[in-house]
Amino acid sequence: MIGSIGLPEILFVLVLALLVFGPKRLPQMGRTLGKALGEFRRATSDLKRTVDNELRADLLSPDDPPPSSPPATDGKAASSSEDE
Repeated sequence: MIGSIGLPEILFVLVLALLVFGPKRLPQMGRTLGKALGEFRRATSDLKRTVDNELRADLLSPDDPPPSSPPATDGKAASSSEDE
């Protein structure tokens, strides 16, 4: 079954939902839940595809050297230029 949930527990939840929401709203709620799960699956697969494509592009691109940083200026270099 589904993890540690057995058939009696699933039947209990379904009967409870039928009593709480009624026979008219239960199919509508099932459709809404199904649509939400389908949209969630599509979104997660799209995200996974995007991440895979980005990782693949990073692995296939040549390694560019990191941009060189400007030389660090310390107090000594600044004071020697002021002396001239």
